[in-house]
Parts: sequence; C-alpha cells; structure tokens
Amino acid sequence: MRDVSSKQSAETTLSMAGIAVRLTRKPIKNLYVRVKPPDGRVEISAPMRMSMRRIEAFVEERREWILAHQRNVIAARERTLVGGTGDESAGAGDAATTWTDERAKEAARAINAALPGLLAHWGPIIGRTPTHVTLRVMRSRWGSCTPATGRIRLNLQLGLMEPRFLEYVLVHEMTHLWAGGHGEKFQRLMSSYLPNWRELRRELNRRVVL
Repeated sequence: MRDVSSKQSAETTLSMAGIAVRLTRKPIKNLYVRVKPPDGRVEISAPMRMSMRRIEAFVEERREWILAHQRNVIAARERTLVGGTGDESAGAGDAATTWTDERAKEAARAINAALPGLLAHWGPIIGRTPTHVTLRVMRSRWGSCTPATGRIRLNLQLGLMEPRFLEYVLVHEMTHLWAGGHGEKFQRLMSSYLPNWRELRRELNRRVVL
C-alpha cells in the first residue's frame, strides 16, 4: 500500500491492490465503496477506527469487481460523448449508457426468470401485488414504488447479483404498497416478512449503484 497524497483531515488518496482509492474516514459503522462517474474514480468511506489492513483486504477481495465497474463507467462516458444515448429527461438517477446492451439483456433475463416465482410466493404473504414491474438502469437507487398506481421499478443491476438481493428489494418495494414511508409500520411489516432485512440492506448498500 503506497500513500500518494494526504491531508490533515480524515481523507487520503492511496494505492490499494493497484487501484487508486480516495479513502475518507467517517463516523459510520460500515465500509462503503463507490465508483464515480465520469472518470471511474474509486471512493471508499470507512469507519474511523477500522484498520487499514481490513480496508486493503476489502479492496483486494473486490478488485475485479471494482475494475469491471470502472470500465463500465468509462465506456459510458465515451459513448455519451460520441452519441449521447442517455435519456437525460428520465431523471438524474438514470444512466441508460452505463451498461452494454448485452449486459442489460443478461440482467433483464435473470430478473424476468425469477419474478414470477417471487411474486407468486410473496403476493399472498404481503397481500398486495404490483400492477407493473419495470426494469431500468438506475444510478441512485435499487428500486422504487408508486403506491397510487401500484407500479414498481427495479434496478437492472440486481439481475447480476445474488438472488437474495432481488428478493429483498422486491419485498421492500411491495411493502410500500401498504406503507408509503420507512416509519414504524414499514419496519414492522418488513421484519415480519424478512427478519434479516436490515442485514440485507446493509450488505446491499455496500455495493455500487451505477
């Protein structure tokens, strides 16, 4: 590990596993990694007292994953500069140019294959089912729900992750059909559906949303 620059604050730029990383110490409990557009820079937020060895191990373990996301971000920038194919009117969270068509199709196939079984299982338990489920590439969230219309949107990236994350996000959004916010009612319902939902949320939020 080579320190290439430092500041008096808790922010440092380092080289870990051959990757330039901007590390920021914060009063948080978990470790977070983000690959930021437009240049694919890697930003890590770590608890104040987490050892450097543990942070380095985290980067080493996810090295290939980080590099893959860097390639996606840089490719998206180049495609936008050349053709401008992103749908900017869809909102700041959307990034239609982030993935190749092949990657998006792979993710969509995985989600569409899993959805019928998940909806058949969770619909009777939750007591509500969505009127529509839309898949899209989103940069700022894993899913969203419009209770008034019953429409749920899922991030395509879920199709390339472990199935438990797709299930968690789907149940999360279906619960919003009963509870619009994240207050006591929502938390009580989620705990009755998925007792480990908080653990799943923490783990999912360590991932990068592109």
